Amino acid sequence: MRTLLSNIPSRAALLALAFAAALPGAAYADGARAYKAIERPIQDELIYFVMPDRFANGDPGNDRGGIAGDADHHGFDPSHKGFFHGGDLDGLRERLDYLQGMGITAIWVTPIFKNKAVQGAPGQRSAGYHGYWITDFTQVDPHLGGNAAFTRLVDAAHARGMKVIMDIVTNHSADVIQYRECGVSGDLASGDASATCPYRPLADYPYTTRGGKQGEPINPGFAGDAPAVQTAENFARLRDPGFAYSPFVAPEEAGIKVPAWLNDPIYYHNRGNSTFKGESSLYGDFAGLDDLFTEHPRVLAGMIDIYKQWISEFRIDGFRIDTAKHVNDSFWQGFIPAIRAHAKAEGIPDFYVFGEVFDFDPRELSRFTREAAFPAVLDFAFQGALRDVVADGKGGKRLQTLFKADALYADGANGAAILPIFSGNHDMGRIGHFLMEASAGRASDDELLRRATLANALLLFARGVPVIYYGDEQGFTGDGNDQHAREDMFPSQVASYNDNRLIGSKATTAADNFDREHPLYRAIAAMAQVRRDYPGLARGGQIVRLAGKKAGLFAFSRIDRSRNEEFLVVVNNRTEADKGTVEVSAGSAIWNRLIGEGDATLRAHRGRVRVALPGLSYAVYRATIPAG
Repeated sequence: MRTLLSNIPSRAALLALAFAAALPGAAYADGARAYKAIERPIQDELIYFVMPDRFANGDPGNDRGGIAGDADHHGFDPSHKGFFHGGDLDGLRERLDYLQGMGITAIWVTPIFKNKAVQGAPGQRSAGYHGYWITDFTQVDPHLGGNAAFTRLVDAAHARGMKVIMDIVTNHSADVIQYRECGVSGDLASGDASATCPYRPLADYPYTTRGGKQGEPINPGFAGDAPAVQTAENFARLRDPGFAYSPFVAPEEAGIKVPAWLNDPIYYHNRGNSTFKGESSLYGDFAGLDDLFTEHPRVLAGMIDIYKQWISEFRIDGFRIDTAKHVNDSFWQGFIPAIRAHAKAEGIPDFYVFGEVFDFDPRELSRFTREAAFPAVLDFAFQGALRDVVADGKGGKRLQTLFKADALYADGANGAAILPIFSGNHDMGRIGHFLMEASAGRASDDELLRRATLANALLLFARGVPVIYYGDEQGFTGDGNDQHAREDMFPSQVASYNDNRLIGSKATTAADNFDREHPLYRAIAAMAQVRRDYPGLARGGQIVRLAGKKAGLFAFSRIDRSRNEEFLVVVNNRTEADKGTVEVSAGSAIWNRLIGEGDATLRAHRGRVRVALPGLSYAVYRATIPAG
C-alpha cells in the first residue's frame, strides 16, 4: 500500500487535506487506498475538460512513449499540431492547485488508453495524442506516464476532494483491420486501405450471403431463411459470417489489441467507411477506425469487463462515453446499468455517466436518456443556443425555446439538470473562436472579453453541469475545430497556435499559460465561489423570467425551495445598456447583488423588479422568498 500523499510536496499535501475536509465526503480513510466516494451532487460540480498531452509536461522522459525511431514511429513532434507534444498525467497532477484555485471540482480527461502511436497514409500521418485510437484498453498510454501516473493523479485529485471522469470508447478501436477489396491487389499500397473503402449497406451486402445479395450462401443450411442480421447463434455456428468486405490484419499488427478477443475480425462490422447517415452511422467505420460489432454479446460482455476493471482499480468517479450515437441502443441498455451497478458495489453510488451525442436537437439528445439508458448526454443543444446568443447576438428567446424542451428528457427538468453543458470543445472548436468568427476579427479586446465572460456566466448559473474546456480560462481562441482547437498550455512550438490572438491577454501560446491573474480565470473563480456559497444556483429549479426576440436582457430564476431562496440571473447581450421589468416570486422585496454589474440592490414592487445593466454584462441577485 502506498501512503496517501507520497507523491505530493508536504505544503501541497496540507492544503489538499484542508480542502478535502471542507467538502462533503472524505476522499480516503486513514490514508489507505480504499476510496470513500465524494458525496457531492453532480449539479454542484464544475468540470474541467482537459487533453493531457496538451496541458503540462511532468516527465519529458516519456515524450516518445518508449518507442524507438522517428516521429512517424513514436508520434512525438511538438512542432506539429497533429502529433504528441509531451503533456502527461504527472503534469496534470502537478497543476491541480491551479485548477482548484479556479473552483474546479472534477477533471474529465480525454481517453488515456494505449493508442496506436501513428496512423494514416504517407504525407497524411498523425498521432494518437488525443486517445481515440485505442489498441490496449487495459493500459494507460506510455506517452502519458502509464498506469502508475494515472494512479498518482486520481489519488492526488481525490485527496483534494476532486472527482476524476474518464473519457471511454466502445464504438471502435484503432485502425488495424484492412479489407482485401481495397488498395492494389489486396495490398496496403496506400498505407490506410480501409479509408478508401466506401460503406456497403445491409440491403446490398446482407450477412446471409458471401459476396453480396447475389452471392454464395454462407451456409447451405441457411439458404433462403437465414437471419437478416447477425445473431449470437449465427456467430456460434459460423466461423466466416460473410462480411461485406474481406477483413484481414497485416502480420506486423497481428495481436496488438488487448484484450486478445479484440484481434478477431469477427467482432467488427467490416462494412467500410461510415457516411454518418442512415444505417452507416451505426455500422460503418468511423474515419477508417475498426467499428466494433456491438450487437454481439461477446462485445457487450467484453466491454463491460474492461470498464469494470478501471473502476475497481482506479476508483474513478464517472465515464464520458465517446460516439454514443454510433452504437446500437441495446448495447447501452446492457452496458450502462451493469457499469453503474458495479460502481455502486465498489462504493461509488453516484457514478456519473454521460454520452457524446453530437446533435443540436433536444429531441434527438433526449431520446438517448429515454431509450438508451443514458443518465445524461452532452448538451450540444445548449452549446448551440449559447453560441447564438453570446457570439451572434440573437435574443433570449433562443435560450427560452431550448429550456422549454427540458421536459423531453427522462425525468423532465430533473434530467435536464444533470446534463453537462459547455461552450466549446476539442472537436467543434472554442468559444473564443466563435466570438472572433462572429465579428470577423473586428471586435475590440474589451468586447471579446465581455462576451467570453457572459458565456461563462450562462455556463455556471444556468441549469446543467458546467464544463470548462481547458485553455478557455486563459482566453485561447484557436483557428477552428479539431487540431486547430487543441493548443498547448505549456510553451508551444506550433506556429499556427502561437500566432493566435488571445482574449483578455497580450500573451501567446508560445509562453506558459497558467496565469491566475488572467481576467477570465479570475471571473470563473469568482462565479464558482458564489455557486459554492449558494447551492441553489447549482441545484435550484429554473424559470425563465424575461426573453426577447432581439438582443437585450435575458433573465431567469433559480429557486431553492429547501432554503426558501430565489436567485435572479440577468444577462445583457446588447453592446449598449438595457433595462427592463422582470417578474419574480411574490413577497421577495429586497434583492441583493451577489456578483456582476448593475445596481447593488433591487426593490420589488408587486412581484416585479426593474433591472438595468451595462452593455455585454450580467448580474446575479438573491432574495429570500416566503416559505411555502
